[in-house]
Amino acid sequence: MSIPSPEWSFFDLGPLRIHAYALCILAGIILATAITSRRLTKRGGEPGVVLDIILWAVPLGIVGARVYHVLTHPGDYFYDGANPWEVFAIWNGGNAIFGSLIGGAVGAWIGCRLSGVRFWSFADALAPAMLIAQATGRLGNWFNHELFGLPTTLPWGLEIDATNPAYPVGLPVGTLFHPTFLYEMIWNVIGVIVIILIERRINLRWGKAFAIYLIWYGVGRSFFEAIRVDPSEYLFGIRTNIWAAYAAILLGIIIFLVQRRAHPGLELSVYVPGREWKAPHAEVESQDNDSDLEDHGAEADGTDALNAPTATSTRG
Repeated sequence: MSIPSPEWSFFDLGPLRIHAYALCILAGIILATAITSRRLTKRGGEPGVVLDIILWAVPLGIVGARVYHVLTHPGDYFYDGANPWEVFAIWNGGNAIFGSLIGGAVGAWIGCRLSGVRFWSFADALAPAMLIAQATGRLGNWFNHELFGLPTTLPWGLEIDATNPAYPVGLPVGTLFHPTFLYEMIWNVIGVIVIILIERRINLRWGKAFAIYLIWYGVGRSFFEAIRVDPSEYLFGIRTNIWAAYAAILLGIIIFLVQRRAHPGLELSVYVPGREWKAPHAEVESQDNDSDLEDHGAEADGTDALNAPTATSTRG
């Protein structure tokens, strides 16, 4: 019942070499875009406006992911005789999710500013989609035979070739390892269900859904990271990615508490005032009262107002 590692990690298509890792990342981006677009459109966003945002978020997210990985694994790239171009060889693996969150957040903020969409509205629509994207991307680690966990005798242990450079020294051939990629995939899918169920019970707007995403992912990642055997930088005896997971949890808690206090009501529009989009043939309504709902103590669990219409298009 053990899990075998794939016998291939790439294939050639004419002169091109296609890496399974890259395909997994691309599939995750496509799924996240489709899910986020559907969620934001249902809340009053213009169909396709998500594309205006991800054109900034995805490239900066990829850059952030690679930069974070290289900086937290300097021994893999900076040593006597090292090939300096390996720093850019993203197809060989080595993309840090926490770096992608930082870079992607910057890109999303830029995209939201240009499109007129509220940053927190986009973040809430993105929250479950991010978990789906990350779960899909983890398959790339399986194809690359990397980031596995401690040895295990469990029947679902992962098979790793003893010639793998990451194979722990001194362990006998045939040792099985925890499939941390699979654990994280399952954890992320459960997280999607958790966020959606909570959304059906209480108001998760103004960044609150994204806050739950940060907390959920941080909790899971802190555990999975602790049982991985791949080399990592340490700070005070703890892997840097565990510190990053703790930071994600703390940031999620802060965002949730601050936004709950600052915005106890529902958002009437996913657009900032003056940048609203109006669906064709829809009646024109004033959207100048975004704060009115909060001032009059709107119910936190109301659902009809969640999909309230927005106003005229200024999409650029």
